[in-house]
Amino acid sequence: MNSNPAMIVVEQLTKQFADLRTGPFTALDHVSFQVKPGEVFGLLGPNGAGKTTCLRILSTVLKPTSGRALVAGYDVATNPQEVRARTGFLSNNTGIYDRMTAWEMVEHFGRLYGIPEVQLQERIAMLFERLKMASIRDVLGSKMSTGMKQKVSIARAMIHDPPVLIFDEPTSGLDVLVARNVIDEVGALRDQGKCIIYSTHIMSEVQKLCHRIAIIYRGKILAAGSVKELADQHDQPSLDELFFKLIDQEDARIANAVVA
Repeated sequence: MNSNPAMIVVEQLTKQFADLRTGPFTALDHVSFQVKPGEVFGLLGPNGAGKTTCLRILSTVLKPTSGRALVAGYDVATNPQEVRARTGFLSNNTGIYDRMTAWEMVEHFGRLYGIPEVQLQERIAMLFERLKMASIRDVLGSKMSTGMKQKVSIARAMIHDPPVLIFDEPTSGLDVLVARNVIDEVGALRDQGKCIIYSTHIMSEVQKLCHRIAIIYRGKILAAGSVKELADQHDQPSLDELFFKLIDQEDARIANAVVA
């Protein structure tokens, strides 16, 4: 692993939501990790585990209840504008505008980032070529397939060439060919030295892309390290078996605590 300082630093990050019926709900519970440039850090967990809450805090959409997170040296709570300028966020909800074409949408976001016009047009052209988007340049959002929308979302997240990229289940709902293109692009970004957080529950994607992983469940990190380190530590032959073992152990721990 490279010796560069961490680009993302998460320390004891906690997020609670109010629930009038049951009291505060803890979606994220004292989570800590770091990610360096040129590294893909996999956040692995089932739906509702806390992955998206964590990523929304890192992208400044949510504020933490306690703890802190730094992106490129800036605190997500106190310097959100600086964080957004250095981050590209791709959620599994593409949020594509129906009345804009693919080119217009990427162009719109580039202008929001204040990219000079000549540089912006060159950057869009490069991204459309790299992501094989020429055929959908003039397609309206309302006419796009799920795969088309996801490609536009990737281009939109990359338009300002951020050093940090956050991918929240980017292949969810995609056919196998488009999903492969997305995975290949993440790998290319990793090779360019980008700092990447990759949230998923698809084990094959983790094994192909990620240097290190954290398995998160019920808002807590159950284990973190390389896939090999964790498999050896927990004596499991595969990532799938490791994943299910840790979740089963946590469920058993909670059940025993309730009984006690």
